[in-house]
Amino acid sequence: MAIRKVGVVGVGTMGQGIAEMLAFKGLDVEVLEKTPEQMKSSMQQIELSLDKQIEKWALTQAEKKLVLSRIKPVNSLAEMCDCEIIIETITEDLEAKKKIFEQLDQHCNPNVILASNTSTLSLTELASHTSNPQRVVGMHFIYPAYKIDLVEIVRGLQTSDETFGSIKHFVEDVINKKSVMVFESPGFITTRLICLFINEALHVLEEGVASAEDIDNAMRVGYSFQHGPFEMADRFGLDAVLAALERMFREYGELKYRPSIVLKKMVRAGHLGVKTGIGFFKYDKDGDRT
Repeated sequence: MAIRKVGVVGVGTMGQGIAEMLAFKGLDVEVLEKTPEQMKSSMQQIELSLDKQIEKWALTQAEKKLVLSRIKPVNSLAEMCDCEIIIETITEDLEAKKKIFEQLDQHCNPNVILASNTSTLSLTELASHTSNPQRVVGMHFIYPAYKIDLVEIVRGLQTSDETFGSIKHFVEDVINKKSVMVFESPGFITTRLICLFINEALHVLEEGVASAEDIDNAMRVGYSFQHGPFEMADRFGLDAVLAALERMFREYGELKYRPSIVLKKMVRAGHLGVKTGIGFFKYDKDGDRT
């Protein structure tokens, strides 16, 4: 299947990165947000991201214009019916995702692949709200999507070989990323392992073994991590880490997934990391440590 146009439903932090990356790869991208105000803000954030790359000599003004020209805001899911793939990337709210898949199923012809960027929710359950569950698949991008060259392709119970093959071709040959196949399981590979890593670091902090700064330095310098567990959590969003741990704790029932009380307190305080300017560390409006 020739893939020239992709829809992105939900243009928050992840959606922005995915839309920007797809447009940079030469694809036409249609994007949808809840309100015109949110859409305007998302487009401004994409432009800001491109400007930061220009500052680092990673992009030219002409390339920025070309990328932005390929991203088209739309007003409804029905307008996305001419896309070959539609990627849902709203927050991890099962009921909201179900509604989106129901509507997409009504508006899109059976050849359109419906993908979700979920990291913990059931693809099989989302697919059950469509008349063609064979075309539903998971495409779990890792933040930041334009930098990380990995996509977890998640097969639900009824995902067809044809759908999987098309997405594998899209990931590896169209957007030139490495794919790994995952059978449906809460957290898949990456979220399951990285959230346990972050949660254990939180327990080490709780026990007073070391400071957040020193724990991060130990893992960053000692094991060549780009970011330590606390800065990593700040960049993912502490609310997203908490939500993932809580869902895995419910699904698996194992104590190792029970979120640290420190994480819960931070989220209750509204200290969510980069998105709010403060988490375990402080950040400026460009997302850089201060």
